[in-house]
Parts: sequence; structure tokens; C-alpha cells
Amino acid sequence: MSQALTVARPYARAAFATARDEGNFAAWSQALGFAAHAAADPRVAALLPNPQLLPADAVSLLSPEGASEAFTRFLGILADARRLPQLPEIAGLFEELRAEAEHVVKAKVTSATAMPDGELDVIKAALKKRFGREVEVETAIDASLIGGAVIDAGSVVIDGSLKGKLARLQSALTH
Repeated sequence: MSQALTVARPYARAAFATARDEGNFAAWSQALGFAAHAAADPRVAALLPNPQLLPADAVSLLSPEGASEAFTRFLGILADARRLPQLPEIAGLFEELRAEAEHVVKAKVTSATAMPDGELDVIKAALKKRFGREVEVETAIDASLIGGAVIDAGSVVIDGSLKGKLARLQSALTH
């Protein structure tokens, strides 16, 4: 995985620089998301390394309808370098660069059951205060947490789940 990220990083930076110059992060995010999703499909992933697949055909396969000429050229560069399989990593790194540039922290809140909007607003406000940035919250449900929630905001993970507390208690009692 780390090798894939190392390979993807310069391409993600180039895509980000182009999107910044165009002033169109949203369109690039959408196009990269589409291309990454397509490239991650097992049927397409099996096709991409095939030397008989012409770069132009690969670009037309992975380009969303209405993609900018700059994006199509970007895919062409990836196709020529045989880097199209790295599109999922490139898209992920691009999103990290975009969030940093837009001063946004992306957080994932995983709870045992669906959280009321009021609780999410409190969590969002606390994270905004802690990071000094806008916060985009994604939610997920994992019944194995038993209760509480786990908040993953990049390099910060806050485990307030009952499962996590029980695991810490067990560890403290056995050591």
C-alpha cells in the first residue's frame, strides 16, 4: 500500500495543481472519483494492465462524460505511464490536498446506532473548535461497538465506544 501511495503522490499533486490553477476543485474531485471508482472495479482493473489496451481507449473508458480537456490529458499521461491502476490512491491523495487547501477536516463518526442530528452537531462543533477548521462529517453504523462512538478525523482517533472502553479495561486488568 505504501508503495502505491508513493507512486500516486506526484500524480495527485499534479492533478491538484492543475485543479487549483483552473479554480475547479469540485469538477476534478468528481472526475477523479468517477475514474477511481471505475479503475477499482475488478473487471476494469483486470483490463488496465493489458498491453493491448490502447491508452486512448483506456482514457475514454475512465473519463466521465463532460470531463475537461485538462482532465482527459491527465488520464492520458497516466495511461502512457501505465499508472491508471493507481487512480484510487491518486483520488484519495487529491482529496486530502483539497481538504487541506480548503481548510476542511473530514471526520468519520461510527456509532452503534444511528445518531440524532443534534448529537452530530455537537460533535461537529467540538471538532471545529479543536481543529480550528470547518468539519465535514460522514457517519457509519457498526453494531459491534455496543454503544458510544468512534470519531476518526485523520490523524486523530477518539474511541468513545463501549467496546473500546471494555477492551481498555480488559487490558488494564490483565497487565
